[in-house]
Amino acid sequence: MENHQFLAAAHSAVFKESEILEGKSSKIKGYDFNQGVDYPRLLSSMASTGFQASNLGDAIQVVNQMLDWRLADESVAENCSEHEKDLSYRKSVKCKVFLGFTSNLISSGVRETIRYLVEHRMVDVLVTTAGGIEEDLIKCLAPTYRGDFSLPGADLRSRGLNRIGNLLVPNGNYCKFEDWIIPIFDEMLKEQIEDNIVWTPSKLISRLGKEINDKSSYLYWAYKNNIPVFCPSITDGSLGDMLYFHSFRNPGLIVDLVQDVRAMDDEAVYASPRKTGIIILGGGLPKHHICNANMMRNGADYAVLINTAQEFDGSDSGARPDEAVSWGKIRVSAKAVKVHCDATIAFPLLVAETFAKKATVSNKCNGIKNV
Repeated sequence: MENHQFLAAAHSAVFKESEILEGKSSKIKGYDFNQGVDYPRLLSSMASTGFQASNLGDAIQVVNQMLDWRLADESVAENCSEHEKDLSYRKSVKCKVFLGFTSNLISSGVRETIRYLVEHRMVDVLVTTAGGIEEDLIKCLAPTYRGDFSLPGADLRSRGLNRIGNLLVPNGNYCKFEDWIIPIFDEMLKEQIEDNIVWTPSKLISRLGKEINDKSSYLYWAYKNNIPVFCPSITDGSLGDMLYFHSFRNPGLIVDLVQDVRAMDDEAVYASPRKTGIIILGGGLPKHHICNANMMRNGADYAVLINTAQEFDGSDSGARPDEAVSWGKIRVSAKAVKVHCDATIAFPLLVAETFAKKATVSNKCNGIKNV
């Protein structure tokens, strides 16, 4: 009798009655290659595949919602102006998209994906680090090469090669960069003195985008399309080295950070009546700078974070969207997702199913051939 009771208890524990999930949650199902190789269907199957594939599928959905939103989708506020009540105007107002990325992604081929978005005015505000500026410009002057993660640093140093993960940047690239940028700094200093121009990081970056005059550069397209690029860490890289050397050669150039803090925060504060969406590749400064600006408007309405950082050490890089909700940087009602993945894998796939797909559909509707 005693054994029977133990057996019944064990059976009850193992076969605990299940909650019914039918109709409450989607079923897990991956792509069936018996259908052939169909990349759009393969990518759409990510959401039902599980693990980070599902997070990527969710991120695709959030970005598409971000891009589809129009002010016309919202009820008309009682205190809005007559202009804001106009239906044609409301249909034209889109979500304001902030894109942040770390420098290693510009060192990588993700640079071309970002250039595509900026070239076609698909994003509104950019935030990156000093490396995210200089690497774009340097690539216009000389290429970056593929290497290997295991190449020994001492050997590379003796050969004048710098390693970024499994990428190699010859030291000569930075010499070319110095030869190119120092005369520009000379001219900027002259304009500062003679024309009372106050240079900020974003104004400096815009000027460099103009001067590079190269269609492979995302900074060129940002200048051409009047898309602001913010970089509060402008001195933390080769750009800082060049400013350092220039300060001895021709001292006096001033770069004012304070004006850019206001300009960046204003991008979020005065976004209304638009919603704001944030897409952040990597962590660190770009992630926090974008989130902090959106705190000034009580948070972003859409958020997609793609990085490999973890939250156990309390870093902002590793923090999940819910932590940003606690600060008011992402709204409580926001559609938000984090994809734990290398952005060089996830971001091109995401763009293919969001920005690029919508551009292709739009071009077809307008009778424009895709190049």
